[in-house]
Amino acid sequence: MDSPFPHYPVNDFGPLMKGIAIGVLGIVHVFLAQFAIGGGMLMCYFQWLGQTGREPLARKFTDGFFKFVVLVSFVLGAVTGVGMWFATIQVSARTIGTMVGEFHWLWAVEWTFFSLEITAGYCFYRYGTKLPDRERMTLLVIYAAASWFSLFWINGILSWQLTPGDFYETGNMWDGFFNPSFFPSVIFRTVTSMGIAALAACLVVNLMPEMDREQRNTLIHRAAYFLTPALAMPLLGVWYFWAIPADSRSWTLGGNVPMMMFFVLAIVCSMFIAVYALFGLIRARLYINGMTASLLVSLALLATAFAEFVREGVRKPYTLRGYLYSNSITEDEVARLREVGCTTDDPYPLRAADRYPNEQVAKGALVYRNLCSVCHTPDAANGLTHVTGTWTVSQRRMNIAKLQRTKPFMPPFAGTPDELEALVQWIGWINSGRPETWPESNDPETLREIQQWLDEVGTKSGLELLAEEGAH
Repeated sequence: MDSPFPHYPVNDFGPLMKGIAIGVLGIVHVFLAQFAIGGGMLMCYFQWLGQTGREPLARKFTDGFFKFVVLVSFVLGAVTGVGMWFATIQVSARTIGTMVGEFHWLWAVEWTFFSLEITAGYCFYRYGTKLPDRERMTLLVIYAAASWFSLFWINGILSWQLTPGDFYETGNMWDGFFNPSFFPSVIFRTVTSMGIAALAACLVVNLMPEMDREQRNTLIHRAAYFLTPALAMPLLGVWYFWAIPADSRSWTLGGNVPMMMFFVLAIVCSMFIAVYALFGLIRARLYINGMTASLLVSLALLATAFAEFVREGVRKPYTLRGYLYSNSITEDEVARLREVGCTTDDPYPLRAADRYPNEQVAKGALVYRNLCSVCHTPDAANGLTHVTGTWTVSQRRMNIAKLQRTKPFMPPFAGTPDELEALVQWIGWINSGRPETWPESNDPETLREIQQWLDEVGTKSGLELLAEEGAH
């Protein structure tokens, strides 16, 4: 018999939730990438100021800033970029595999622009100080355009995860790429990139010892103009939220407390930066020292972190909306797994299998690994024992059986009644401190009750259930 769904090699992150591992790496990479994109545009602006005689210090600043871009973006950005591919394959191979399979030509185009960006940047790093203004500007424009087009292509693929548009009906790659959230997302990220670059410029200027305070102040206020587009971010944010599904918006408006909290924190951090930029740097023309610049860059990093958490979170219960759940099971596979089981034909043995007191608890560990481990740990970050700690045994059975109804941002339980009971017993065993012995639970009446709950809720997602209830 064919396996009910593809199994992938298992990676155990210990007490660290897999989502946190890839999330932290992704946040750093996104921040650095946006810094590089905005930095390219900022350097073109300063090069124009220099070669038109508007700012005598512009060329010196551009050379110094580019060395900072190379150090941070080319080195750390490249390392975290490779790390993102590696981590994504470890955590959700099926998700990234589907994205590559559907958009492989666009990934290739993006890599072409990335290669052009690196080549132009390397040429400027080696020869920029020796070149006349026209050739310097040409290299910087190529670098800036290539880095922005890398964002352009990646944005289309990433935004497709949440708003696939007509892709699943037509199968057309461009319908998926130019999806409903494509334009608000790419414009929002462009404005964000400009703001991050401007704040980084304020920090870099303070690290240039050959300049006095007056010269630094002049360059800081030149860079501050790159923060003015941030005033449009509230409107861009509304545009983006209008483009995403209503149920996804609901997670940030109270449907999911952590998501709502991070959404608010992202707005607060962004507002602090925007208010300081408008009233402090642009209107009052205040001098900004290294410590203040560092604080503003840190706030920008926090805003990026909170916003990326929300962007990832509003896709729940999917990684690919309407197709693939966060545990790498498709919508169509849930019904079959309810019959044959999610642990069927799992070829990968449990680590330290002899520590489990009986076969039922061991099966529960397999169920956890296949259905829950991408978002939960046993008893650490987002641990199942914490999430279910106040539930009675009967509540665990019913709540997990009706998971998409009790928690609509969770996928439906995709297993048999005996697998669900095994998961419940595994959780109970962990809650009890992992004793050496544990009684098996094989009461036929309990399994019939679990089956009844599973049948009552069905195999539809929580979002579909909410939509049906709203229609009535």
